[in-house]
Amino acid sequence: MKRAAILVLDSLGVGELSDAGRYGDQGADTLGHIAQQYPQLSMPNLQRLGFGNIQGAAGGAFAVSDPAGSFGKLREKSNGKDTITGHWEIAGLYTEVPFKTYPDGFPQEFIEKFQKAIGREVLGNCTASGTVIIDELGPEHEETGNPIVYTSADSVFQIAANTAVIPLEELYHICQIAREMLQGDWSCGRVIARPYVLEDGKRSRTADRKDYAVSPSGKTMLDHVAELGKETYAIGKIRDIFDGQGITQAVHTVSNMDGVDKTIEALNMDFEGLIFTNLVDFDSKYGHRRDPQGYGKAIEEFDARLPEILAAMKDSDVLILCADHGNDPVHSGWDHTREHVPVVIAGAEIRSGVDLGIRSSFADIGATVCEMLGAKKTAIGESFFNQIKK
Repeated sequence: MKRAAILVLDSLGVGELSDAGRYGDQGADTLGHIAQQYPQLSMPNLQRLGFGNIQGAAGGAFAVSDPAGSFGKLREKSNGKDTITGHWEIAGLYTEVPFKTYPDGFPQEFIEKFQKAIGREVLGNCTASGTVIIDELGPEHEETGNPIVYTSADSVFQIAANTAVIPLEELYHICQIAREMLQGDWSCGRVIARPYVLEDGKRSRTADRKDYAVSPSGKTMLDHVAELGKETYAIGKIRDIFDGQGITQAVHTVSNMDGVDKTIEALNMDFEGLIFTNLVDFDSKYGHRRDPQGYGKAIEEFDARLPEILAAMKDSDVLILCADHGNDPVHSGWDHTREHVPVVIAGAEIRSGVDLGIRSSFADIGATVCEMLGAKKTAIGESFFNQIKK
């Protein structure tokens, strides 16, 4: 195998983990509940590869008799259910101590120092939905010029601003200041710029979101592949999640379909190595907003593009579809859910109909990719390459 393409269907979990209750997520089932709330869900191309044959996935409603790919589901070994933890584990890193969260807002001492550093006061400093808080605090922000700060159940410090009030580059600079300050006792996994616009009385977030993450705690699949002199081509927020470490090329995306377009563009290029894509709309537009119908339609939209992805692949390419956590759109609140994630593998040199069962770590993906490409083994994870190769 010369190239692997990993597409993270961000938050498309397939059922609660055994410890979900510790996270307040007992009964969570992202795919299953989408199928219940959106009963017309149609995903024939994912079905054909075996997505519906994954143990317990949507109660077996989408299983087929002769799947063309290999398939299974993965437990999360790390402690947490956030974006960074999930992606880092996919790439071979174990997170033992969860990233610090701030359910009551960030400490006043930090807020005061941050305000002094940016020369502005801030609004909010609470746990909130991003789409709700810009409607609630947007008018005051637009009148005062003070940015809106909020967090969630994840380890995030989010800064929202109307780009007509705080220009995009200034918002990014403010986020960089926050990233530098959120260390030690004030540690935080990600700082996120959340720009929005006000048009016809409606506030809408733009596609210029930018994440400022901590650096990985060790070497990942990306580092090992890059050390071979091969390309590691990051699409979407992958570069931000890994703080650029181990990435040789990166491109920004504005939507799921833009991510698919850029993945196909990369597949049509001539290089060996890894393509690593995150399709964030599933999570940000539908999971967090608790919109199972919208989520279902987004799955259908991706499914319709899957044949294009497969057609762009060379015989020596392997496609891996997975997720990084759950985000059950009928669960309480608006945050991620602690779930198994799917894995589906397809390609000319991949066996059909192999059921990998329930794997013990997301890191089995990274371990498999490294073995496939001849790279050094990741710190954790067990490769399933020998089970799926023809």
